Amino acid sequence: MRQAADSGGREFMRLIVGLGNAGSEYEWTPHNLGFLSIDGLAGRAGIRISRPEAKAYVGRGQIAGQDVILAKPQTMMNLSGVSVRGLLDRYGCDAAEMIVLSDDVALPWGMIRIRERGSAGGHNGLKSVIQSAATDEFIRLRLGVQPDHPIGDLADYVLRTMGRGERQVAAQMVAEASDAVELILAEGVGKAMSRFNRRAPSDQQEDSEADSE
Repeated sequence: MRQAADSGGREFMRLIVGLGNAGSEYEWTPHNLGFLSIDGLAGRAGIRISRPEAKAYVGRGQIAGQDVILAKPQTMMNLSGVSVRGLLDRYGCDAAEMIVLSDDVALPWGMIRIRERGSAGGHNGLKSVIQSAATDEFIRLRLGVQPDHPIGDLADYVLRTMGRGERQVAAQMVAEASDAVELILAEGVGKAMSRFNRRAPSDQQEDSEADSE
């Protein structure tokens, strides 16, 4: 586990970011599972996500014995990286140890997946974070929202309000995501990947893409 300060005496902070869209009309959409996951983490840890900083609402506290910044960028999804870059600079956080939580249409509902690096996979929020952080080597925790039937417009699909059944599954994923983040902080990302990553039908293609990156 990291100590509270590095060898230079500076305070060490882990930045944990949930991706979503600001505004009440987006609150219960699949695309806001990152925000919902940050709220879940904050509730467990007794952290208030209320302070405006670097175009985000943030809260400071401790999770699994580590000092953390929980953040919900308020820039809208496709500009999330602007806020993330500002927070990394403001707190001197290491991008490689940042944790980013987001929805993923390539994973079935109810499934989460942890990776240490990789492409944006078509997710505009992750694309913005990768561009602004100038690296794809950061921990990302993805929450599955894959449609179970052909969809004409994925943007409309992820920006619609979730139904009752979907909200129940989302709540389970948020709880599991909180467990996963706590394990990452307590015992490392490898341990969390071994525990939480499960096989999905799209894994073979995804793994081939990751191997070529």
